[in-house]
Formats: sequence, structure tokens, C-alpha cells
Amino acid sequence: MRIRREDLSVIMDVPGATARQISGFGDVSGYGSLAAEWFSLGAGTDIAPLLQGLPSNSCHAPHWGYLMSGEVVVTYADGATETIHGGDLFYWPPGHSVRVERDAEIILFSPAQEHNTVIDHMKTVLAGAG
Repeated sequence: MRIRREDLSVIMDVPGATARQISGFGDVSGYGSLAAEWFSLGAGTDIAPLLQGLPSNSCHAPHWGYLMSGEVVVTYADGATETIHGGDLFYWPPGHSVRVERDAEIILFSPAQEHNTVIDHMKTVLAGAG
């Protein structure tokens, strides 16, 4: 799920400050500590090959984030795709992969244990490819 700033409901608007919000933007129930992550990814980066061997051959950690710049295409385990653009907030549920269309700067908030398991798997795959 992605949402543009302009599509968020304004919940407070006073001189010098505007607050926007969306409810129901993912669920962290059952997860432990969250990690804050900043990814700089070049155009052409596709993590799908690095996810092979994981459940559904996809990332099984949910992510909440903001795409500061660039463009990424998210492919979900059911085959659906979604394009995220610079300036979008997003929620990626478990069961996804990411391909970078334009150089991207991404801020993620992810359950640390689940995402570290995925990152460790990706590192293992990369080590085998070298």
C-alpha cells in the first residue's frame, strides 16, 4: 500500500504547521523491536534473485517507509505489482520483492529480527555468487 502526501487526511492545520495522518497503515502486533533503515539503491537493482530459497521466494518482513527519491516496483507473492514514487509513504506486507527503476533513497522501519533473517540470507546468496 502506498499513499501520496496529498492523499493523507489533514488532521491539524495551523499557521506554520500541517499534520496529516492515515490510520490502519500496517500492523506491528506480534513483532519485537523495530529497526530504522536507510537504503541507497541504484537503478536496475533487483533483489528477487537474492530471495530465492526463502518462503514464497520473497521477503517475509513487513516494512513501513518513505521513498525520498527515485522509483521502485514492488512485486507481491500473489503476482500483483505496485510502483512507489519519490515522496510516497508505503507499507509492504510480508511476501514481496523490490526492483529499482530509478536510483532510490528509501527509509524503512522493519521488525529487526525478521528483516535481519532476510538480509542474512541475501548476504549468503551474494557470498556464493562471488
